Amino acid sequence: MTKTINKILALTLALCMTLGLASIASAAEIGNSGGSGSTPVNLTTTADGSLDGPVAPTAMSVTVPTALPMAMAQDGSVTTASNCKITNNSYGAVRVASVTITAGSNWNLTAFGDKSTLAGAKVDSNQLGFAMSIGGGAMVCTSSGNISTQTLISSPIAGCFMTGIGDPSGNSVSIDYAAIVTPLSGAMTNETIASIVFVVEWDT
Repeated sequence: MTKTINKILALTLALCMTLGLASIASAAEIGNSGGSGSTPVNLTTTADGSLDGPVAPTAMSVTVPTALPMAMAQDGSVTTASNCKITNNSYGAVRVASVTITAGSNWNLTAFGDKSTLAGAKVDSNQLGFAMSIGGGAMVCTSSGNISTQTLISSPIAGCFMTGIGDPSGNSVSIDYAAIVTPLSGAMTNETIASIVFVVEWDT
């Protein structure tokens, strides 16, 4: 029994010495004055920032408006909200890659312009002309043709870029929008006449 224990201790000691030598051998060694050694700096992205945490990339967290409300007066003028925005809650910078608008059920998209352009349209013809500007950038508008889905922005343009949350002066951009709508013979409350899809990506 004693011999067996001694053998185990001897093997354990030998293993420890071997591992110790291996650790020393793997270190950067400098053998002379003025010599140099190269040491890599290794990065692992983890969910919790710990060295042995689950591997994960930087998380994206961006909020877009839940709705873009509008009100049309009896004279056809349309009022829109002034506090709609996109906010980047991520650590990294992001950009709006594209924006598309799709007409709601029984509605059609038409060219945006002065409301007078719809003065001759049939009542209840359900036409919407829409315009939008993101972050003070160029105004993009729907065009004529009664196409149910139109692309307003096909690639990032000025105004579409947001910094990470560490820079509160640039991590949020406003959404300014306007519309013209054909006359309606009946009252309407919070009807969805169109939907907008914002595609957001990392600013790489």
